[in-house]
Amino acid sequence: MITLVRRVTAACLLGTALTACAPTVHPASRVARPAPSATAAPPTLAPGPGGLTPVFRNGSRALGRTVALTFDADMTADQGARAAAGEHFDNPGLISALRALKVPATVFMTGRWAEEYPDQARSIGRDPLFEVANHSYSHYAFTADCYGLPTVPADRMRADVERAYTAFRKAGVPDARPYFRFPGGCYDRRALQELTPAGVTAVQWDVVSGDAFATDAEAVARQVLEGVRPGSVVVMHCTRSAAPTTERVVREVVPRLRARGFRFMKVSQLIGS
Repeated sequence: MITLVRRVTAACLLGTALTACAPTVHPASRVARPAPSATAAPPTLAPGPGGLTPVFRNGSRALGRTVALTFDADMTADQGARAAAGEHFDNPGLISALRALKVPATVFMTGRWAEEYPDQARSIGRDPLFEVANHSYSHYAFTADCYGLPTVPADRMRADVERAYTAFRKAGVPDARPYFRFPGGCYDRRALQELTPAGVTAVQWDVVSGDAFATDAEAVARQVLEGVRPGSVVVMHCTRSAAPTTERVVREVVPRLRARGFRFMKVSQLIGS
């Protein structure tokens, strides 16, 4: 958010840990925008001032107790060797917990994650409980000075986003949403301008869970519970190696929020409500 993002602490530190290697972003082949849906098109926001990519941070505070849990499935373009060596960038236990609790959720997935875990990407993308949205192909930053992340050149930003949609389709995700989350949460006017032709709505958040690198699930759960308001978007992570407490946090937070009268929604439902 470039100014807003300065307030994002633990969650965005995940970007630093996911940048162990590789300085360049590979070119993307010519690809289309998100695949058209067989059903009604998902809701998006109107372009911002000057036709810029619109930014969604939270839903209406006046339309009842609704909340969207979102999970970033992070993996950079060059972490294949780490995955091959046994590092887990996935979290099937978390997905199983969401299913058991019947919690709709939005997974912001990098294209590289979908390539590494195509079966899981396909399973998530075909489950009506979930929706897959775009977190870039590379998980490189779209601004300078973004928590140590390598930077995507401005003229390659759209290609990086579209390359992720290509990876989703190859993995068998049938209908990835036209929503994009900036790696590290970092963006500026130039980034919004470069992504305008991609036709996406940028999705940020208003509640930072603090699950990145956390070892105290109770502390993370407390931070979520204290931060959630009607219409909130909560950012968490679907990455075992860098966010090992998230499954436990979800199992703690969901029943307590339901006891307060909150209903869980996907981002598309929150935007459309």
